[in-house]
Amino acid sequence: MTMNPRRCAACKYLRRKCPSDCIFSPYFPSNNPQRFASVHRIYGASNVAKLLQQLPVDHRAEAVESLYFEAQCRIEDPVYGCVRLIFLLQQQIHNAESQLAKTRAQIAVLKPENANHNSQVQPFEITDQSDNFNSFLPGQDCVADLGHFNQTSSGFL
Repeated sequence: MTMNPRRCAACKYLRRKCPSDCIFSPYFPSNNPQRFASVHRIYGASNVAKLLQQLPVDHRAEAVESLYFEAQCRIEDPVYGCVRLIFLLQQQIHNAESQLAKTRAQIAVLKPENANHNSQVQPFEITDQSDNFNSFLPGQDCVADLGHFNQTSSGFL
């Protein structure tokens, strides 16, 4: 086992020689010592080394990115860490979905008004006879007359 002439950030932080097969050197370069310091502060060097050794080589870089992100979040917010960010993102998704539902409801309400101003209501065509719901109402034509909807009848506005 030969020594690496340029120590990685982890070996510098831990004040040890950096072996050529150092588990940390590919993920903690010497030009970014704060990265390892954050991860070490939250998880500890031996825990990170054990975790990396258990992972396939092609997943290690992503794991280190995740550890660094979670460590930074935990340092900034010791109580909630990255859970605070996850909650905020979930709230944003919920708000966007609510806004989308309101917008769709408004479009559904306004569409019939625009259809009435246009030429005439187009009949609803059923191509599959098994889906013909008008078979229960003899003599009724299947017409998509949505003009009875207006803005006051919608509970979304």
